[in-house]
Amino acid sequence: MKISVAIDGPAGAGKSTIAKLVGKKYNLMYINTGAMYRAVGLKAKENNLSPEKVDEICSMISNMEMHFENDDLILNGENIQERITTPEISSIVSNYASIPEVRSRLVKLQQDMSNKFDVVMDGRDIGTVVLKDAKFKFYVTASPEERASRRFKELQERNIECSYDQILKDIIDRDYIDSNRATDPLRKADDAIEIDTTNLNIDGVVNIITEYIRKGL
Repeated sequence: MKISVAIDGPAGAGKSTIAKLVGKKYNLMYINTGAMYRAVGLKAKENNLSPEKVDEICSMISNMEMHFENDDLILNGENIQERITTPEISSIVSNYASIPEVRSRLVKLQQDMSNKFDVVMDGRDIGTVVLKDAKFKFYVTASPEERASRRFKELQERNIECSYDQILKDIIDRDYIDSNRATDPLRKADDAIEIDTTNLNIDGVVNIITEYIRKGL
């Protein structure tokens, strides 16, 4: 039986960490779709392409070869994981991820991956768009304050200078952009299991998800 697991939710809810652990438990390929959009934001910034330059951005994407190794995103042969998880990229990624032409190209890449492999994907539109027919769908969320606190702690541990208040503002702004964009907005799929992680640790969330999958299999 082919397995596809969709994990959606807002920024900072712990989706990536949870998806990696679920993937390891069931030997699934982990595909971080948010990282793919971050890569577009990073390269657009490096090429001085504002979100309005849609044709140039799409041309740029056609020359981007992306795959994952040990959960890190490799772009054109270079590991860019550290570069795409900075506050600077976090603050601009939604402006590029909301472009319909960008989404259509990356969704096609993601669906091609899911057709070849057993996968777990996390993002904003996995259960509603990318893996609409997935048997296992989850919507992982937490309060904005808790998500900001987690991101602040993560960046501090990496010795990246940051402000909790600015991170909280960026998360609230990003929630609004992601939930109100015209194309594939962030929302819970009708058949997804919602898990509020505000008062749960990572292991607790992973246990809930793996129990649903175990029963489903």
